[in-house]
Parts: sequence; C-alpha cells; structure tokens
Amino acid sequence: MRDHKEITLRSVEGFKTQLLAWAQQFEDIVWLDSNQSLQPHSSYDCILAVDAFTGIQTDSDNGFKKLKEYQSITNDWIFGYLSYDLKNDTEPLKSQNFDGLDFPDLCFFQPKKLFLFKDNTLTIKYLNYVSGEVDTDLESIETFSLQNDPSHTNDIQIESRISKKYYINKVSTLLSHIHRGDVYEANFCQEFYAHADLNPLETYFKLNKIAEAPFATFLKNGDKFLLSSSPERYLKKVGLDITSQPIKGTTKRSEHAEEDANLKTTLESDPKERSENIMIVDLVRNDLSKIAQKGTVNVSELCQIHSFKQVHHMISTVQAKALPTISAVDIIAATFPMGSMTGAPKISAMKIIEALEDTKRGLYSGAVGYFTPEGDFDFNVVIRSILYNASKSYISFSVGSAITSKSTPEKEYDECLVKAKAMRSVLEN
Repeated sequence: MRDHKEITLRSVEGFKTQLLAWAQQFEDIVWLDSNQSLQPHSSYDCILAVDAFTGIQTDSDNGFKKLKEYQSITNDWIFGYLSYDLKNDTEPLKSQNFDGLDFPDLCFFQPKKLFLFKDNTLTIKYLNYVSGEVDTDLESIETFSLQNDPSHTNDIQIESRISKKYYINKVSTLLSHIHRGDVYEANFCQEFYAHADLNPLETYFKLNKIAEAPFATFLKNGDKFLLSSSPERYLKKVGLDITSQPIKGTTKRSEHAEEDANLKTTLESDPKERSENIMIVDLVRNDLSKIAQKGTVNVSELCQIHSFKQVHHMISTVQAKALPTISAVDIIAATFPMGSMTGAPKISAMKIIEALEDTKRGLYSGAVGYFTPEGDFDFNVVIRSILYNASKSYISFSVGSAITSKSTPEKEYDECLVKAKAMRSVLEN
C-alpha cells in the first residue's frame, strides 16, 4: 500500500525546517515534533503527514463510532485530532459556550505522503500511486526557499474573555462546589483572543523556539490551524502496552541557577501540587482499568519534576496492558477526555466547568496524534497552544489550572498568566 524509502540526513534540523515550509502548499498537515527531547516512550523524533487521500470530519454525535469505522476501513496511517467536546459522545453532557473558532469536533485524514524521523534517519512512506513523486519532492524540499522573516512582528492586541475579578469570582464558586463535596478537583480554563490576521508558520516557528516542547504540533485543516508547544502526552499504545503521562503542578523558571533550583525543589515538595497530581493519577488509573488486563495498571513515575525552557512541570507516568479484544479507538473513548484537563470525579467536574467557563474548549484540551496500520497510536494534550481560524481572522489561546480545596484564586490566576506567557509573547511581539 505504501512504498518506503530511507535516507540519512546530514542536517536534521535544517531539513525539518525546509520540510515544514514545503508542506504549507497542502490543505491538510499534521506535524509532530519532539524537539530532540529524548522522551523515553517516543517511537519517532518527528513526523510529518500531508495531503489527504481520504478523511473524516464530524461533530461529537457518534464521533468515536465514526472514527472507529474510518480507522478500521482505512487500515493505514491516519492523523488528526479529537476535540474536548467529544465528551458529549461518551457521557450525557453538552457544550453550549461561545465558540469563536468553529473547528469540527473530530478530524482525521489518511496522508498520501508521510515522513518519519528517528535520530538522523528519515523514512519516507508514500501511497503507492504517488510513490513516483518521492525524488522530485526531496529535490523540492532541499531547495525550498523559506519565506520567513524572523524580524517580523505580529503586534496583535490580545484580549481576555473574562476579567481577573470575574475569574476570581468563578473560582470562588468552584471552591464552594469542592467544599460541598460535588467535586475534589476541577481544571478551570479561560480564553484569550484577538481579531487579526496571522502567519501560522512564522508564528509556530517563534512559539517553538521559545518552548521547544516535547509534543509540539503544527496542524492545518484548510483554513484552520493549531500551533502547539504542548509538554504533555495523553495516551500512547504500542502492541498491548498503554502509557499515559498526566501533568499537574507548574512553576516558572528563573535565569539564575540557584533560584531556579529552589523553584524546582519548592514545586517538588509542595503538598497542594502533589495532591493535585496524585488525584489525577488515581483518575487515570481508574480510566485505564476499564480497558486493561487485571492487575496490570501501575504507576511507574509519580510526581517527578521535568524542566522545560519556561516552566517546571510535575509529571507522573501510568501504564497498563490493554485487553487483547479491545480496539484502539475504544481505548481512547474509555479514557477521554484526559483527567489532567477535567478533574475528579470526571463527570461531575466536566458538568461544573461547562457551567462556569465562558468559552467552548473545542480543540483546546483535546488531543492531536496518529494511528498506525497496526492499531498503535500516540496522542498529545492540546495545551500551550494557539488556535487560528483564518477565514474568520480569529485567534485564540486558553490556559487553566487545577482547583482544589487548597487553592487560592489569586494564585491560580497568576499560574494561568505564567502558562500564557509564551503564546502571548509571540502574538504581541
């Protein structure tokens, strides 16, 4: 079905830049880049999928059923995203908040052309009927003129969907739910937005340079774009092995080594942050138990601090062996949305945050990734991301934090600003 070609690259990073620029001619693009982060559970360092041969777009109504059918019939590599609002497909929930972006709830495509990076080896997999274009494409990529102006500034005026005062009132209401026992933890999010035109590729390069995140993504679906510097893996499957890596706990970094070390130590020992993380780990364990062989769910990493360019994160790793009879899409449906973006108990948390938030989440706090022909998959969590609808000239990014009984609304607001820093800086400068 696909022809394979392997080449050894002398300059991986240079070729990657040329490749993503060359890819902009296509209507459908998924670019997944680890930024050489050496993630222990990653199969590839970078992937590019372009040029849809077949595809599926749908709303949340029977979304997972439609995806399962498409994935089964295609029996090939497929790439795309799952929006947060697919929650409405698995539970009796609704999404009624304002939506300025108008993305489909689910979108996947089968690429004609696929590029897989591992170390300095590039594996190219083209569908058979376009395999004759490989050499011509390689020549075009290597000679492609990058029309990127690093000195260009966006000068976009970012607005908050809600004021600080309004945010604090909302979190106070959420805390009252927690104190009543309606929920133990809930991830509350807010949107920042602008009405402006944007160069998506240029903006992605700037964002990626700031963050160099291990689950960076450039996604294009016609006039709709995702530019992501996500640090978080949602779920990965290799054979029967399932891995989830939720993040809960964040602090800023410092340019001064001693202060930075102190910030890291403080985060590691913070009882509130640890309790947040452990609650989500328990939720993930419960989700995985629905699809796992008995006795195989385990926590291989608990509350470990991982350092990124702008922030320190507290990350745990939960693993399991899937039941051999369950499909890849059913594994995702049983665990979606990811616990790190909802709260616990999950359904109660989703109901409460839907009532309190002012913006439909859409692709934010959803997932982008791929399925292989063997039924394996790997998906990130869409956070630290800019979303853009070019036809509507609408730019959006959202940030959130986990609210527990120990939360202080003002501190949670400050945490949101820390998380927003990278996106805001590339849009306003």
